Amino acid sequence: MIIRETEESFLMVKQHDHAYVSGETIKHFNRNLLKSEDLFDDFVYAAHQHDRSWIGLDDTPIWNDVKQIPFTFSDYPLLPKLAFYKIGVDEVEEVNLYAALLCSLHFCSFFAKSKDPNCLHFLQDEAIRQKNIRQHLQNLDEELLTQHFQLLQLSDNLSLYFCLNEPGVVKETEHPWFRDGFKNTESFHPDNQKLQARWVNEHEVTFDAYPFERDFRVNLPYKKVSKSATEKVGIAEAYERSEMEERMIILKQ
Repeated sequence: MIIRETEESFLMVKQHDHAYVSGETIKHFNRNLLKSEDLFDDFVYAAHQHDRSWIGLDDTPIWNDVKQIPFTFSDYPLLPKLAFYKIGVDEVEEVNLYAALLCSLHFCSFFAKSKDPNCLHFLQDEAIRQKNIRQHLQNLDEELLTQHFQLLQLSDNLSLYFCLNEPGVVKETEHPWFRDGFKNTESFHPDNQKLQARWVNEHEVTFDAYPFERDFRVNLPYKKVSKSATEKVGIAEAYERSEMEERMIILKQ
């Protein structure tokens, strides 16, 4: 899960819900910033589905005894995470080859510098998958694929931006991943810089160079799980008892 800790609670977002928000966000992207509109719907499907690997893992949160918080997507044990990454891309591949290629590239980017043998094995398997998909997709436009891959990264990071920041936070105290802008977005900025987002207030987010076609809103589902309940009944039961809530986020020029 994606977790933001406060003094009294854990704000917990399921990864598949976060991915749906990333797809709902990026489908409004200004297509004039892309090489072409080809395969855009396939790309949006990838954005919506890129974290379906986590559906089973997020069904029941588990406790991290070392950090004394629930396990998050960034520190979840590696072997089950890799196994479920493969399952998720397998499921996407059954529906849409181009989306599966994008999702595979996305997951491989997490381990590009890893020397862990399990990660290297995962990368080898995904390289075979990517080669096979490319053979089935004739006349694949590699430049457009690169743009869609960068957009998938942006969609993921923007939804994480909604999840990991306190709504309305000032730029200087944002989550450190996002203070300097979103990686690999220079080609979408008129000044060839990283796109920068900022909170206008607790509901509105804007950009230094707005990359979307219009203003729009998305709703982010989450649960606020109290620490006192977690201490009494454990994280799994406390999560189950907590009500699902939604945060409305408006993206404005």
